Amino acid sequence: MNHLTDALHIPDTQSERDERHLAIQRVGVKDVRWPLVLAVSGQIQHSVAQWDLDVALPAEQKGTHMSRFVAWLDTLPAPLHTEALAEALGRMLERLGATEGRIEARFPFFVRKRAPVSGVQSLLDYQGRWIAERRGGTTVIWMEAAVPVKSLCPCSKKISEYGAHNQRSLVTARVEPLAPLAWHELVRYAEEAASSEIWPLLKRPDEKWITERAYENPKFVEDLVRDVALRLNADNRVGRYSVDVENFESIHNHSAYARIERL
Repeated sequence: MNHLTDALHIPDTQSERDERHLAIQRVGVKDVRWPLVLAVSGQIQHSVAQWDLDVALPAEQKGTHMSRFVAWLDTLPAPLHTEALAEALGRMLERLGATEGRIEARFPFFVRKRAPVSGVQSLLDYQGRWIAERRGGTTVIWMEAAVPVKSLCPCSKKISEYGAHNQRSLVTARVEPLAPLAWHELVRYAEEAASSEIWPLLKRPDEKWITERAYENPKFVEDLVRDVALRLNADNRVGRYSVDVENFESIHNHSAYARIERL
């Protein structure tokens, strides 16, 4: 018997029947590094994502076919967007013979920014996340951006003769897009709500501008999370959402935190 004939007779153990009568809600692969192509600010951008892929397994089926998840990754469209991700989820479920499943991709992306005074340009990195899930015949897509910004304490400004404590903050906005929503738009909702946005490359006039801008625009963590939420409320392309803000306090060894949800 040759190798090809042997291969054709290898048993499919995963498809055997299981008699323990326990369904598995999620089974699959985690932290698979795989290339990803995005459209950011109208430009094609290449990134590398960490993918978590899983499906629901019926009680009578012994196992899923793990290799098929990786094979599915090799069929991803480029650039990937919300509608394409929903279609890709359907193809993944079909390939795995499943009716329910979930995709999560975590990746960096970049936006080219121009400094406020000098105009020098540089790239700032952000963390993005896509989640696509089908349960009970319904598919839901989430997109998330984690955006670093600057916040300055209103109380510190009010009680101090000069200066005020300020720090970097992280705004994490997760939204359910009801219509196409660009990554840079989600970034701007966070940056516009902050005491100041930040830049990776600055000259001295830019540093002066940012310092004074933040001083003139103080925000508690509560102010920042509410102002981001107001911007999301005003966008009819946004369905459900959550906004998390963490201030990495410069005068404490802990962070300040706030969250608003519309779920």
